[in-house]
Amino acid sequence: MSAPEAVRDAVRAALRAAAEPAKAPLMQAYMKSPMPFLGVQAGPRRAALKRVFAGHRIASAPEWRQAVLALWREAEYREERYAAIELTGHAHYREFQTLYTVPMYEEMIVSGAWWDLVDELATHRVGGLLAAFPDAMRPLVLQWAHDGDLWKRRTAILCQNRFKARTDTALLYACIEPSLSDNDFFARKAIGWALREYAKTSPDEVRRYVRAKGISGLSRREALKNLPVA
Repeated sequence: MSAPEAVRDAVRAALRAAAEPAKAPLMQAYMKSPMPFLGVQAGPRRAALKRVFAGHRIASAPEWRQAVLALWREAEYREERYAAIELTGHAHYREFQTLYTVPMYEEMIVSGAWWDLVDELATHRVGGLLAAFPDAMRPLVLQWAHDGDLWKRRTAILCQNRFKARTDTALLYACIEPSLSDNDFFARKAIGWALREYAKTSPDEVRRYVRAKGISGLSRREALKNLPVA
Protein backbone atom coordinates (compact mmCIF):
# COMPACT_ATOMS: atom_id res chain seq x y z
CA MET A 1 0.00 0.00 0.00
CA SER A 2 1.33 3.43 -0.91
CA ALA A 3 1.82 6.18 1.68
CA PRO A 4 -1.16 8.24 0.37
CA GLU A 5 -3.40 5.17 0.53
CA ALA A 6 -2.22 4.37 4.06
CA VAL A 7 -3.01 7.90 5.24
CA ARG A 8 -6.41 7.82 3.56
CA ASP A 9 -7.35 4.50 5.15
CA ALA A 10 -6.05 5.49 8.59
CA VAL A 11 -8.01 8.75 8.49
CA ARG A 12 -11.20 6.95 7.52
CA ALA A 13 -10.79 4.42 10.33
CA ALA A 14 -10.02 7.09 12.93
CA LEU A 15 -13.01 9.21 11.94
CA ARG A 16 -15.38 6.27 12.06
CA ALA A 17 -14.08 5.31 15.50
CA ALA A 18 -14.72 8.85 16.77
CA ALA A 19 -18.15 9.22 15.20
CA GLU A 20 -21.37 9.85 17.10
CA PRO A 21 -23.91 8.88 14.43
CA ALA A 22 -26.84 10.45 16.27
CA LYS A 23 -25.26 13.89 15.75
CA ALA A 24 -24.71 13.44 12.03
CA PRO A 25 -28.16 14.54 10.76
CA LEU A 26 -28.07 17.76 12.79
CA MET A 27 -24.55 18.55 11.57
CA GLN A 28 -25.58 17.95 7.97
CA ALA A 29 -28.68 20.11 8.35
CA TYR A 30 -26.77 22.96 9.97
CA MET A 31 -24.17 22.97 7.20
CA LYS A 32 -26.80 22.49 4.46
CA SER A 33 -24.50 19.82 3.09
CA PRO A 34 -25.52 17.40 0.34
CA MET A 35 -22.66 15.18 1.57
CA PRO A 36 -23.53 13.28 4.76
CA PHE A 37 -21.65 13.61 8.04
CA LEU A 38 -20.31 10.83 10.23
CA GLY A 39 -21.04 12.82 13.36
CA VAL A 40 -17.48 13.70 14.46
CA GLN A 41 -17.33 17.06 16.16
CA ALA A 42 -14.34 19.38 15.79
CA GLY A 43 -12.48 18.53 19.01
CA PRO A 44 -12.56 14.74 18.67
CA ARG A 45 -11.84 15.07 14.94
CA ARG A 46 -8.70 17.13 15.50
CA ALA A 47 -7.49 14.77 18.23
CA ALA A 48 -8.01 11.72 16.02
CA LEU A 49 -6.30 13.33 13.04
CA LYS A 50 -3.37 14.48 15.16
CA ARG A 51 -2.69 10.85 16.08
CA VAL A 52 -3.06 9.66 12.49
CA PHE A 53 -0.79 12.30 11.01
CA ALA A 54 1.86 11.72 13.69
CA GLY A 55 1.89 8.02 12.87
CA HIS A 56 1.86 8.32 9.08
CA ARG A 57 4.58 10.67 7.89
CA ILE A 58 4.68 11.38 4.16
CA ALA A 59 8.14 11.74 2.65
CA SER A 60 7.59 13.81 -0.48
CA ALA A 61 5.47 16.72 -1.68
CA PRO A 62 3.92 14.74 -4.57
CA GLU A 63 2.83 11.96 -2.19
CA TRP A 64 1.45 14.53 0.25
CA ARG A 65 -0.64 16.11 -2.52
CA GLN A 66 -1.82 12.66 -3.58
CA ALA A 67 -2.91 11.90 -0.02
CA VAL A 68 -4.80 15.20 0.26
CA LEU A 69 -6.58 14.68 -3.04
CA ALA A 70 -7.39 11.03 -2.29
CA LEU A 71 -9.14 12.10 0.90
CA TRP A 72 -10.86 14.97 -0.89
CA ARG A 73 -11.97 13.30 -4.11
CA GLU A 74 -12.98 9.98 -2.56
CA ALA A 75 -14.75 11.47 0.46
CA GLU A 76 -18.04 9.84 1.37
CA TYR A 77 -18.48 12.00 4.47
CA ARG A 78 -17.81 15.68 5.00
CA GLU A 79 -15.38 15.03 7.85
CA GLU A 80 -13.07 13.36 5.31
CA ARG A 81 -12.88 16.67 3.46
CA TYR A 82 -12.18 18.46 6.73
CA ALA A 83 -9.36 15.95 7.23
CA ALA A 84 -7.96 16.74 3.79
CA ILE A 85 -7.89 20.43 4.69
CA GLU A 86 -6.18 19.71 8.00
CA LEU A 87 -3.57 17.62 6.20
CA THR A 88 -2.81 20.56 3.90
CA GLY A 89 -1.95 22.67 6.93
CA HIS A 90 -0.06 20.15 9.03
CA ALA A 91 3.22 21.40 10.45
CA HIS A 92 5.14 18.44 9.01
CA TYR A 93 4.49 19.72 5.49
CA ARG A 94 5.18 23.44 5.72
CA GLU A 95 8.04 23.13 3.25
CA PHE A 96 5.62 21.65 0.71
CA GLN A 97 3.64 24.92 0.57
CA THR A 98 4.90 26.04 -2.82
CA LEU A 99 3.35 27.23 -6.05
CA TYR A 100 2.92 23.57 -6.99
CA THR A 101 0.06 23.42 -4.50
CA VAL A 102 -2.02 26.04 -6.31
CA PRO A 103 -3.85 23.62 -8.66
CA MET A 104 -4.73 21.41 -5.68
CA TYR A 105 -6.16 24.32 -3.72
CA GLU A 106 -8.01 25.61 -6.77
CA GLU A 107 -9.67 22.22 -7.23
CA MET A 108 -10.64 22.06 -3.56
CA ILE A 109 -12.07 25.60 -3.60
CA VAL A 110 -14.14 25.08 -6.74
CA SER A 111 -15.43 21.63 -5.84
CA GLY A 112 -15.88 22.45 -2.14
CA ALA A 113 -18.06 25.47 -2.96
CA TRP A 114 -19.16 26.21 0.60
CA TRP A 115 -17.80 28.41 3.35
CA ASP A 116 -16.79 25.67 5.79
CA LEU A 117 -14.44 24.19 3.18
CA VAL A 118 -13.31 27.28 1.31
CA ASP A 119 -12.57 29.82 4.03
CA GLU A 120 -9.74 27.90 5.71
CA LEU A 121 -8.11 27.39 2.33
CA ALA A 122 -8.55 31.06 1.47
CA THR A 123 -7.23 32.61 4.66
CA HIS A 124 -4.50 30.13 5.56
CA ARG A 125 -3.36 28.29 2.44
CA VAL A 126 -3.83 30.75 -0.43
CA GLY A 127 -3.03 33.60 1.92
CA GLY A 128 0.15 31.83 2.97
CA LEU A 129 1.21 31.38 -0.62
CA LEU A 130 0.51 35.05 -1.36
CA ALA A 131 2.72 36.06 1.57
CA ALA A 132 5.51 33.71 0.50
CA PHE A 133 5.36 34.27 -3.27
CA PRO A 134 3.78 37.70 -3.81
CA ASP A 135 5.14 38.28 -7.32
CA ALA A 136 3.70 35.02 -8.62
CA MET A 137 0.50 34.95 -6.57
CA ARG A 138 -0.66 38.54 -6.98
CA PRO A 139 -1.63 38.16 -10.68
CA LEU A 140 -3.37 34.86 -9.89
CA VAL A 141 -5.35 36.36 -7.03
CA LEU A 142 -6.41 39.24 -9.28
CA GLN A 143 -7.49 36.75 -11.93
CA TRP A 144 -9.56 34.85 -9.37
CA ALA A 145 -11.16 38.13 -8.25
CA HIS A 146 -12.70 38.44 -11.73
CA ASP A 147 -13.61 34.76 -12.08
CA GLY A 148 -17.16 33.60 -12.70
CA ASP A 149 -16.82 31.16 -9.81
CA LEU A 150 -18.11 32.73 -6.59
CA TRP A 151 -15.75 30.73 -4.37
CA LYS A 152 -12.62 31.74 -6.25
CA ARG A 153 -13.73 35.36 -5.93
CA ARG A 154 -14.42 34.87 -2.22
CA THR A 155 -10.95 33.37 -1.83
CA ALA A 156 -9.36 36.36 -3.56
CA ILE A 157 -11.22 38.73 -1.23
CA LEU A 158 -10.38 36.84 1.97
CA CYS A 159 -6.82 35.71 1.31
CA GLN A 160 -5.25 38.71 3.11
CA ASN A 161 -7.43 38.43 6.22
CA ARG A 162 -4.47 37.55 8.45
CA PHE A 163 -2.04 40.07 6.98
CA LYS A 164 -2.82 43.01 9.31
CA ALA A 165 -0.28 45.80 8.65
CA ARG A 166 1.19 43.80 5.77
CA THR A 167 -2.08 44.06 3.81
CA ASP A 168 -1.61 45.15 0.22
CA THR A 169 -4.44 47.69 0.21
CA ALA A 170 -4.46 48.14 -3.55
CA LEU A 171 -4.75 44.38 -4.02
CA LEU A 172 -7.50 44.11 -1.41
CA TYR A 173 -9.61 46.75 -3.13
CA ALA A 174 -8.88 45.29 -6.57
CA CYS A 175 -10.19 41.95 -5.32
CA ILE A 176 -13.27 43.45 -3.69
CA GLU A 177 -14.45 45.69 -6.49
CA PRO A 178 -15.40 43.05 -9.10
CA SER A 179 -17.85 41.65 -6.53
CA LEU A 180 -19.38 44.91 -5.30
CA SER A 181 -22.39 44.48 -7.58
CA ASP A 182 -22.87 40.80 -6.69
CA ASN A 183 -26.08 40.21 -4.74
CA ASP A 184 -24.92 36.86 -3.39
CA PHE A 185 -24.81 36.67 0.40
CA PHE A 186 -21.40 34.98 0.46
CA ALA A 187 -19.82 37.61 -1.78
CA ARG A 188 -21.21 40.46 0.32
CA LYS A 189 -20.27 38.76 3.58
CA ALA A 190 -16.72 38.22 2.31
CA ILE A 191 -16.35 41.90 1.42
CA GLY A 192 -17.48 42.95 4.87
CA TRP A 193 -15.31 40.38 6.64
CA ALA A 194 -12.19 41.36 4.71
CA LEU A 195 -12.75 45.06 5.44
CA ARG A 196 -13.47 44.32 9.10
CA GLU A 197 -10.14 42.52 9.43
CA TYR A 198 -8.30 45.37 7.71
CA ALA A 199 -10.08 47.86 10.00
CA LYS A 200 -8.22 46.34 12.96
CA THR A 201 -5.10 47.92 11.47
CA SER A 202 -6.44 50.88 9.47
CA PRO A 203 -9.87 51.89 10.79
CA ASP A 204 -9.88 55.35 9.21
CA GLU A 205 -8.98 53.95 5.81
CA VAL A 206 -11.81 51.42 6.01
CA ARG A 207 -14.26 54.16 6.99
CA ARG A 208 -13.07 56.21 4.02
CA TYR A 209 -13.44 53.28 1.63
CA VAL A 210 -16.92 52.41 2.87
CA ARG A 211 -18.03 56.04 2.44
CA ALA A 212 -16.51 56.26 -1.04
CA LYS A 213 -17.90 52.99 -2.42
CA GLY A 214 -21.48 51.95 -2.91
CA ILE A 215 -21.17 48.75 -0.92
CA SER A 216 -24.19 46.79 0.23
CA GLY A 217 -25.73 47.22 3.65
CA LEU A 218 -24.56 43.76 4.69
CA SER A 219 -20.98 44.49 3.66
CA ARG A 220 -21.06 47.87 5.37
CA ARG A 221 -22.41 46.48 8.63
CA GLU A 222 -19.77 43.76 8.65
CA ALA A 223 -16.97 46.17 7.78
CA LEU A 224 -17.82 48.66 10.53
CA LYS A 225 -19.06 46.19 13.14
CA ASN A 226 -16.20 46.65 15.59
CA LEU A 227 -15.53 50.35 14.97
CA PRO A 228 -16.90 53.13 17.18
CA VAL A 229 -19.25 55.51 15.45
CA ALA A 230 -17.14 58.25 13.90
